[in-house]
Amino acid sequence: MKTLTKAEEQIMQVLWKLEKGFLKDIVEGMDDPKPHPNTVATLLKILVEKEFVDTETFGRMHLYKPLVTKQAYFKTTVNGLVKGYFGGSFTKAVSFLVEENKLSVEDLEVLLQQLKNK
Repeated sequence: MKTLTKAEEQIMQVLWKLEKGFLKDIVEGMDDPKPHPNTVATLLKILVEKEFVDTETFGRMHLYKPLVTKQAYFKTTVNGLVKGYFGGSFTKAVSFLVEENKLSVEDLEVLLQQLKNK
């Protein structure tokens, strides 16, 4: 799966939330300050080329729909992050989070319980 720029990912976040939408719907769903519609249209064109988004044409308007689910993109992104920064070791990634005080004992207990329930 190809990677997304920050701007492309922001568009995808809106599309995942809307499930589908026209350009104006997507712009309205963006955080303030909202980008210019031409900028969003250009990014949507790129997302179509990258095969993240599909379009359906209604006259001169396009309805945009995500082709990639948020979960599939998240999984690929997290796996790439762990591979690139932690040599593919999720243990090293979790250890890093513990060392940086990003995971508490309670968080680790919840994770351990999830593993036991699998």
